[in-house]
Amino acid sequence: MTDEESDESDDSAALSDSRDPTRVREVYDEIATHFAKTRAYPWPEVEAFLADRSDVAVGLDIGCGNGRHSALLAEIADTVLALDVSRELLLEASQRMDRDGWDAELLCGDAATLPFRENTVDLAVYVATLHHLPDREHRIRSLSEIARVLTADGCALVSAWSTAHDRFEDSDEGFDTTVEWTLPGGETVDRFYHIYAPSEFEADLEASDLSVVETYVSSGNCYAEVRS
Repeated sequence: MTDEESDESDDSAALSDSRDPTRVREVYDEIATHFAKTRAYPWPEVEAFLADRSDVAVGLDIGCGNGRHSALLAEIADTVLALDVSRELLLEASQRMDRDGWDAELLCGDAATLPFRENTVDLAVYVATLHHLPDREHRIRSLSEIARVLTADGCALVSAWSTAHDRFEDSDEGFDTTVEWTLPGGETVDRFYHIYAPSEFEADLEASDLSVVETYVSSGNCYAEVRS
């Protein structure tokens, strides 16, 4: 084996390790406090999606992180369910909730197996989480889970990192990679991502049980407004 082949083999093994769901959870538990400090504000696309909505019974934030989008849902929904795989990020969300005076039910769970009954969610946001799931099967399953829990009149906003982002070379094909997170002490931690080509994002949506209202690319992310 040449040095180049050895490096490729090591990179492949590292990528395989990083996509393991347990490792994804461990990474976000490790970086939660620093990560939360860098995520102070909601995304404009989420604000725009929620801007004209009101009187929602149940809102759901999948991959809620520190709760920055859960707080927006709390302004318009009677009940907010905020789900994340990382308990440490949920702790950050709890502290933010106590500080800022909004309310949500915080739940630890998997985006590919939502712990909710069907037809119970009126409005959902699924932002910057889909791309952390390990493979296409899990990603499509998670999209179908949104369709399962949405009410007949419910809708959701889904986003994932795109090959159109200036961090990546624009491509017609999606790919798996790791992206380093640098902690305050200089230590780096690899985070698993699947970077979506816009056409691939649309294909996964079509393969799920969701109905697509529209798709678009904004700020280097694929977005879709969807219904059940």
